Amino acid sequence: MVMNVLNSYRSCQILSRNTLKLLSRGCTTAGNDTGKERMANSSEEAIVVEKENNITLIGINRPKVRNAIDVVTGKKLSVAIADFESDPKADVGVLHGIGGSFCSGYDLNELAGQQEIPLDIQSVVHGPEGVMGPTRRMIRKPLVCAITGYCVAGGLELALMCDLRVMEENAVLGFYNRRFGVPLIDGGTVRLPALIGLSRALDLILTGRTVTAKEALEIGLVNRVVAVGAGLGQAYNLAMSIAKYPQLCIRHDRDAAYYGTFSAQSLEEALEREASSVSVELLQEAKEGAGKFRQGIGRGGSFSGVKERKLADWEKAEMIHESKL
Repeated sequence: MVMNVLNSYRSCQILSRNTLKLLSRGCTTAGNDTGKERMANSSEEAIVVEKENNITLIGINRPKVRNAIDVVTGKKLSVAIADFESDPKADVGVLHGIGGSFCSGYDLNELAGQQEIPLDIQSVVHGPEGVMGPTRRMIRKPLVCAITGYCVAGGLELALMCDLRVMEENAVLGFYNRRFGVPLIDGGTVRLPALIGLSRALDLILTGRTVTAKEALEIGLVNRVVAVGAGLGQAYNLAMSIAKYPQLCIRHDRDAAYYGTFSAQSLEEALEREASSVSVELLQEAKEGAGKFRQGIGRGGSFSGVKERKLADWEKAEMIHESKL
């Protein structure tokens, strides 16, 4: 138990002070804010975006309703993810919830009590993006989901939209919308069978039952289970482990995997797409990597030295000064 607490604390130390304010549980750091751009700091913001070097953190901030998403918040989330995709300095994203839960799904209070279904809700339901966010398309860059507290109904569909999922050991998953006759319209019926198989997916879809972290890991629904309070920190660690690699190659291989799973009509078509989508820029990136291999970097399966560390101007000046002594 002590080691879990220490690991949770260490995982949080990689984040800046302002980022740590997003965590629902205490964790301190003495780090500075260099390389971090604060995009939104108001507690009233439904979507809070922060940037830590080449990683973008996107937080759902409606804790009073367990981060349930209404139409306005869904649109804001779509904009935030689109901005992340178009940002040339951002390579990997982390989607998380602020205040103890990831997301409890669509905010049913918006729909309840209406004499007729509002036109704006109808337009969103049948629109190209999705109610919960940009759930009806593939995100163009890797996105990691930090699952805490409740990740249910449409919130689970949001988690399925992400590439990888890190789940705290006391969090729960489930299509709780089943109880109220609210359909899955944000990709749940499409992505879940691809991830865990049709039989297991139908079990969760039809019954709406609760899924614990242990079961979620066993069936491949999540990729990591971590200690309580370590969800965001470990999701950030996972994002960093992806962001350190050459990104053209990352995106090519990721796109090919998704195309082969969801779009290709045959094995041959998937293989042809995998090869034909290799660009000159990607080959140049591979050539640079081959040069590093020739220098001995990565020998013995080592991952150190794969990405060159960018030095601050003062560090460069100090190195030049020392070389002249």
